[in-house]
Amino acid sequence: MGNRLSKIYTRTGDDGTTGLGDGSRVAKDSVRVEAYGTVDEANSAIGLILAAESVPDAVRESLTEVQHDMFELGGELCIPGHSAVTQAFIDRLEQQLDAFNEDLPRLKEFILPGGGPAAAACHLARTIVRRAERRVGTLSDIEDVRTECGKYLNRLSDLLFVVARVLARAESGQEVLWNRDR
Repeated sequence: MGNRLSKIYTRTGDDGTTGLGDGSRVAKDSVRVEAYGTVDEANSAIGLILAAESVPDAVRESLTEVQHDMFELGGELCIPGHSAVTQAFIDRLEQQLDAFNEDLPRLKEFILPGGGPAAAACHLARTIVRRAERRVGTLSDIEDVRTECGKYLNRLSDLLFVVARVLARAESGQEVLWNRDR
């Protein structure tokens, strides 16, 4: 294991810059920092889902693994040229997505974010992951970013949508459907 932080503040960011994993310094609002910062925000939102007691074991296991993946993804984005996310990460998400989706009824209406606290938190995490995907796309327009990063976030947002449906059923027995005529 690398260096551990023994002192939380360093004062090196007081000038509006932050250190990347390769030792270089960039503005705190740089596109790269925005990308990995949004990945970190998404990971925190997933932690909020996992804090709910109503989360089924299979979902808990899946999302805990996702949190570790997200740390790897954040590291890849924080260290220019570093590779951490592999196709195996994406394949695993697709397998889990298919398994969770298998027993759900087909969608006939749009779903509103809700259905219970964990389901609503899952919808929030999904939208943050979508923003992270956009930020990684913006970064890839100006710097080299491996395609696996965007693919992972794309599949993760799909997984979170399906997991939100599973959680809504576990918490309240139903999803909140959009009704234009309401």
